[in-house]
Amino acid sequence: MSAITLSNHAIIGEELALSWGDETENFITFKKLREACPCAACQGEPDALGRVVKPTVIHTERSFRLIKLVQIGGYALNVTWADGHSSGIYTFDLLRSL
Repeated sequence: MSAITLSNHAIIGEELALSWGDETENFITFKKLREACPCAACQGEPDALGRVVKPTVIHTERSFRLIKLVQIGGYALNVTWADGHSSGIYTFDLLRSL
């Protein structure tokens, strides 16, 4: 299995455009990206027995406005949203699946 590499990324309107090392591209709306935030505050985390209770997340208009995008090493992107949320680390595998 080869590693997924991100060649380039850009913000186009209300979408994140990604081009990959295998010359494929994908476009993810900010809404879809935010709703897929993988952090524990958005997706939950396992308790001592391994059960995950997904928290109720309330989004506002600001929740879907991307203000900062930072690449984390060679494996992920971190997004900061206008409502202050910034704890999600979106792995390249996750981004490809969106």
